[in-house]
Amino acid sequence: MNQPSKPEFIEDVQSTEDKRHLDIDKVGIKDIRHPIIVKDKRGGEQHTIANFNMYVHLPHNFKGTHMSRFVEILNENDRAISVESFEKILRKMLARLESKACDLEMTFPYFINKSAPISGVKSLLDYEVSFIGQIIDAKFINTTKVVIPVTSLCPCSKKISDYGAHNQRSHVTVTIVTNDFIWIEDIIDIVEKQASSELYGLLKRPDEKFVTERAYDNPKFVEDMVRDIAKKLKENKKIDSFIVESENFESIHNHSAYALIQGKNN
Repeated sequence: MNQPSKPEFIEDVQSTEDKRHLDIDKVGIKDIRHPIIVKDKRGGEQHTIANFNMYVHLPHNFKGTHMSRFVEILNENDRAISVESFEKILRKMLARLESKACDLEMTFPYFINKSAPISGVKSLLDYEVSFIGQIIDAKFINTTKVVIPVTSLCPCSKKISDYGAHNQRSHVTVTIVTNDFIWIEDIIDIVEKQASSELYGLLKRPDEKFVTERAYDNPKFVEDMVRDIAKKLKENKKIDSFIVESENFESIHNHSAYALIQGKNN
């Protein structure tokens, strides 16, 4: 059987000229998985899998970017990617794809071993964490995003009801641009302390009684949640800017309640 002949020249279509004169702000690949290592505050390491999104800015004169180079850059990390190598990957993207700006996002589950408030029984609770890096005009911008599940109890329901009050699980999303290192655990701690109650993976009966009564004694509207959290973030000098979002998955409605605050620390 005849083998196909190898052409002497294969045209690089992506590098051909485009005449529409439109820059593309972000072009790249989404949802590619790769192992990562994340340090935790207790001195250990978590080995997990992250979903990566990788983008570059594409000038108007190029038809396309070289998608395969994104994958090559990830696979050059024969060991798991760590936070320390995050900026290096961005710098590689700039150089290899000949761009002036790039974005790298990695989203992964992060686990904290929590002790129940009364029994002390331990269980893991997972949080969704994203590290988002950008290089724009040679400047590295580091953003951290954490989704924290908590309990919120409605102050209005408590006030108008003869007994009981409706409560729900809420997702608080905190996105911060930092000027110094901040532990993921410290971000989570800020949020959980401002909720009606924090969540646990495992509770015994005395624990369940405790968290139910704690939520009842600490009612929070969705507006209260974002304001109280934003106030604490504004006090942290390691944070340059922040966005706080809270979505309450209402237990007596077929919709969610939502609030957002964004701010800068001058």
